[in-house]
Amino acid sequence: MKKYLFLLLTVAVLSVGFSGVVAASPLQGSEDDVYYMVTFVSGIEYWKPAFKGMEAAAKNLGVTVKYTGANDYDINQQVTVLEQVIAKKPAGILLTCINPDALKRPINGAIEQGIPVVTFDADSPKSDRYSFLATSNYSAGVKAARYLAELNNEKGEVGLITIPGQLNHEERAAGFKETIANEYPNMEVASVQDGKSDQAASAAAMGAMLQAHPNLVGVFTTEASTGVGAATAVKEADKVGDVNIISFDVDKGTLDFVKSGVIDATIAQGTWTMGYWGEMFLFHLANGLLTPIDGDWKTAKVAPLPAYVDTGVSIVTKDNVEYFYGK
Repeated sequence: MKKYLFLLLTVAVLSVGFSGVVAASPLQGSEDDVYYMVTFVSGIEYWKPAFKGMEAAAKNLGVTVKYTGANDYDINQQVTVLEQVIAKKPAGILLTCINPDALKRPINGAIEQGIPVVTFDADSPKSDRYSFLATSNYSAGVKAARYLAELNNEKGEVGLITIPGQLNHEERAAGFKETIANEYPNMEVASVQDGKSDQAASAAAMGAMLQAHPNLVGVFTTEASTGVGAATAVKEADKVGDVNIISFDVDKGTLDFVKSGVIDATIAQGTWTMGYWGEMFLFHLANGLLTPIDGDWKTAKVAPLPAYVDTGVSIVTKDNVEYFYGK
């Protein structure tokens, strides 16, 4: 009897130990679970850090991620690509939206089929997407204004080169202009120019600004091509060091100008963070890991995720520019 009890006890202990070893983590998926990132103008450098973030999350979770998107800046093309991805019945979709209204229907269609959709960088706020991860563009403009003011002892005329009519650029411009007006009484936004998202046009705008405002001490450009254009004009005018430039994003041309000291700083968006946490959100949705209430949150119409996540920005200068190459 003692031997029998000892055997039972041994089996029980081994069973408990074995079950502890093999117990699966709820955050461990399968390689058969495929998640997609869908973008537009899919070949540009900007999306690469976002997908690297998504890949990092997928590696931690043990799932598969794939990248696709519209080759061009074409609304119909992105709708078609998204519909093709939905037809594959993926585990989830991380989407940046070329147009908020045009993508509402396919987003809602995917969710009706049980495919979770999270947006990043550019949203479709009227759709049923679960969450949106992006830069607070207004806050980025505020940060640019404060840094430019710091470089110039909080005084002098400054300029702005932006792209009117595009919401993200208008928000960056508003954050910059309002911060200068509200926080720095000895500073003035003396000129606002349209960069047309083009280096040549931005260089011309910067050149005209320098001629019209010879006392200009700095400029903020709300995207990368305008920054490179402004830097080219400042360099040609032999004004490097006299006119400070704060640019936006971290393409190689911008980073090279930061490294050489022509651009004083550029604002880096948290694109890797968008990809990483976007995939984490999708995984939690796809695997039923979110329990915001006791009961069915879908039936109760309770949001399981924050509707918006600000993924923040970093200021890139000569001191840290090397860390941003190749990301």
